[in-house]
Amino acid sequence: MGHTLVEKLMIKNTGDDSIRPGDIVIVNPDCYMIIDAYSPSVIKKLEEMGFDKVLCPEKAVVVFDHLLPVGNPSNDPLFISKSVELREKYKIQTTEKGTGISHTLMHEKRYAKPGTIVTATDSHTTTYGGGGCLSTGIGYSDMAAVLGTDELWLKVPNAIKIVLEGKLKPHVTAKDIVLKVVGDLKADGGQYKSLEFTGPGAQQLSMQARYTICNMALEAGAKCALFEADDKTAEYFDMDLDEIRWIQVDEDAEYESVMTYDLGQLEPQIAKPKGVDDVYDISKAIGTKIDEVFIGSCTNGSIEDMAVAAEILKGNTISPYLKLVIIPASNKVFKESIELGYIETFLKAGATVSHPSCGLCAGFPFGLLSDGEVVLSTSNRNFIGRMGTKDSLIYLSSPAVAAASALAGEIVSPDMLELLTH
Repeated sequence: MGHTLVEKLMIKNTGDDSIRPGDIVIVNPDCYMIIDAYSPSVIKKLEEMGFDKVLCPEKAVVVFDHLLPVGNPSNDPLFISKSVELREKYKIQTTEKGTGISHTLMHEKRYAKPGTIVTATDSHTTTYGGGGCLSTGIGYSDMAAVLGTDELWLKVPNAIKIVLEGKLKPHVTAKDIVLKVVGDLKADGGQYKSLEFTGPGAQQLSMQARYTICNMALEAGAKCALFEADDKTAEYFDMDLDEIRWIQVDEDAEYESVMTYDLGQLEPQIAKPKGVDDVYDISKAIGTKIDEVFIGSCTNGSIEDMAVAAEILKGNTISPYLKLVIIPASNKVFKESIELGYIETFLKAGATVSHPSCGLCAGFPFGLLSDGEVVLSTSNRNFIGRMGTKDSLIYLSSPAVAAASALAGEIVSPDMLELLTH
């Protein structure tokens, strides 16, 4: 019998080809990442567990992204100083300070490579599966144990095969694919499962699109999400395809279920406030008034996302009194956006462009919401109070929908763009 993608990656790490769903295995992660917000807790647990050193400091990465720049003068500086302490005291060799959002940097800087196992202190670590990497989030206690022992206990997940067929229509994106999948599975439909994407539609998707989808697989409860490795993967990581060709779905692998989507039939999707899995075709949300639009996050802050927004905003001006906040996901994306003229386009349209960081997505600067305000966001979560007060409302969409809606002052389909700009 063949193996699922998650089984293959665990087999490569452990050398045990007999593993099956439900088995408990001990893996040695190839890389582990700690975000600034968890540094104090990780240090405390390392001390409580009696670890005076990190066993493999060359594998660890500390990233300053959630709390840089500082948003709360009474607490945030502590997290920054503790992140520095974590690096210095435990001789961690790699730090990313102010260079972008952790989940973007992990694949952009090739820390999370195809065929490896990576873990981090953030739930959206599932992102790196877009590059054929088994990646999953853990808590600070587990991270302290991993840092001290270089071992992580994992249960082998059941897997759901998601077959993508056909080709996306104009203005329909990877964000719409994953919103549709999460809406169908609901918040617990992928609980501790591996969501594995395959099919001709999956092969057509860019690497950035794959990372968007794997990022939000977590919102269905997934333990991990994976795309097969192909020529696009090899090119992105500057690898020989023969090295990673084995990261492919076995036709005789045993999957818990199979979901099939015809991408040509997919419409832009909207997640309504208070639940990422409350997803509808955009037709059911058109006309909803909004006060703010946010384009960014590890979900949709890539150069491709910036290009989509710039194409729609170019030569146009956002709706009066509406706030449009755009945050590129990394310094690399920011610099490319400057060179390509996207930042100038955003500013001329009336947007606020901010330093690469998690920002509004995680409830930090910039653009926090007041009571009754409504935001349309390209980020991954719309929980109550996540972007401001508990009486603010968050809708989720693709960058195409977000940019078009910023021009209208209400939720619209990008197909309505000609009506908005003429």
